[in-house]
Amino acid sequence: MSARPAQLLAGLLATAGVTHFAAPKPYDALIPEALPGRPRTWTQASGAVELALAATLLVPATRRTGALLTAGLFVAVFPANVKMAYDWRHRRPALRAIAYGRLPVQVPLVGWALKVAREAPGR
Repeated sequence: MSARPAQLLAGLLATAGVTHFAAPKPYDALIPEALPGRPRTWTQASGAVELALAATLLVPATRRTGALLTAGLFVAVFPANVKMAYDWRHRRPALRAIAYGRLPVQVPLVGWALKVAREAPGR
């Protein structure tokens, strides 16, 4: 029952969360237009959520809940990945491949978060 998978997942979330604030413009473009408010608000909110979830994964007492919420986040952001794939459908093949490649990546990310939840202390 190593903490390493949780730590690595926390690192991924923390890195993504920081980039939402350090370089928000690409994330703003992923926000579906159907959402109310400004895209930047959604970008910053999702970055803050990623940072908070990273913290929960590092604390054994909150790891299970944090991992389950992380799995939910990965499902919740899937529409943004679909939007990116659609928006990038006419870009260069390499960029299109990145956009399309993000779609199936959500599945192992959800699986990783659920594995961390299953292996969390106190189960």
